[in-house]
Amino acid sequence: MLYDVRTYTCRPGTIKKHLALYAEHGYETQSRHLGKPLAYMQTETGNVNSYMHIWVYESAADREARRQALQKDPAWGEYLKMSAEAAYLISQENRLMTQVSFFKP
Repeated sequence: MLYDVRTYTCRPGTIKKHLALYAEHGYETQSRHLGKPLAYMQTETGNVNSYMHIWVYESAADREARRQALQKDPAWGEYLKMSAEAAYLISQENRLMTQVSFFKP
């Protein structure tokens, strides 16, 4: 399994607006192509302007195929345009991770 762990940081005071925009215009489209995320969480302590989500794939090839399909979806393109125009995001960190051998979920 391949875990795509993504952490985003929003401009102070905009995280609720950003998450509302995504919930209304992005989540359904993204989930249709990538499947439901393993986790989608907002920071409660520390940098409260950040949130993270984890998507699970069978392999790097599976991830690539699903993400290519997502990028071709016009609804996703519209969401990305709205998100860019809103300018709530200031940073993004992506990490592709695998399980250690002794951990069995």
